[in-house]
This record gives sequence, C-alpha cells and structure tokens, in this order.
Amino acid sequence: MGGALTENYLFEEGSSDLNDSKFVRTTKLSELFENSKDTLFLCSYMFGPAMKAPCISCTSILDGLNGSAPHIRQRVNLALVAKSPLPRIRDVARERGWKNLRLLSSSGNIYNRDYYGETPEGNQRPSLNVFTRRDGKIYYFYHTELLFAPEEPGMDGRHVDSIWPI
Repeated sequence: MGGALTENYLFEEGSSDLNDSKFVRTTKLSELFENSKDTLFLCSYMFGPAMKAPCISCTSILDGLNGSAPHIRQRVNLALVAKSPLPRIRDVARERGWKNLRLLSSSGNIYNRDYYGETPEGNQRPSLNVFTRRDGKIYYFYHTELLFAPEEPGMDGRHVDSIWPI
C-alpha cells in the first residue's frame, strides 16, 4: 500500500445527459467511495483544455469501459477524470453514448499532475490509478506503470493495455 492521500481533490462531476442540469456538482475524491466498496479505480482520460479533441486511444478504451462499467461497479468504485472543463467532457460522452461512466473534470485542481495524468508542461497522459480506503483513510495503492517502462525498438509505448478491450 502506498502513502495516504494528502489532498482531498475537488472535482466537477456531471452526467452525459445534457438535459440533466441537476446532475452537475462538485465531488471530493473521498466521496467517490461508496460505503460498501473500499477500492476506487480512477482513469485519467487524455483530454486537456488545449486539445482540439480527446485522445482516440483513450476514447476507444472508454467505449469498452462504458459497457463493462455496470459489472465493474459491482465490486469497485470507478470514475473517469479529464483536465478539460466538464461541458467538453459531457459533449464527448453524449456523442459516444457513454451512459455508465462517472464523469469528472479536474480542471480546477492538480490531481492529474500529482497522479501521472499530466506532465509538468501540461501534456496529458493516460493513467489508471487505484486508491483504497482503510480505517477511514484513503491510500494510493497502484498505478499502471508500463508508461515508464523502456520501449522496445520499433514498438510504440503501451500503458493501460490491461483495461483496453481491443
């Protein structure tokens, strides 16, 4: 188990249903845990405010996770976070038909930079972080580390392959 969470990041949250104006709120990282589940998978989506469009590979991964999410959420908490403002994230989610993903914007915090979803220069990275809750505290538990492994000659780098249905 990694270190204890030092900041209870505040995210903007909303559904992909743009008619659901009631479902836009702020949510703390600690509030992403349902009472009966002590594990949180938080997937960083490469879609920063300066990007014209989201990463196509990340989008493909999330297309698959949208279908799997109801099954995944039977055992663990699952959410997606992107640095773009929430309206942009919601637009993509609606276009893609994502009805099962919990959508978060980190545009108002430094979560992405702190947890490998962003470089110091502001470039977005794919990242899957796992947090666990023990005795009322939240701990950093796991991060996909293929991004930091040396690339094989002639091969593209891989990262979140373990959750990509392709």
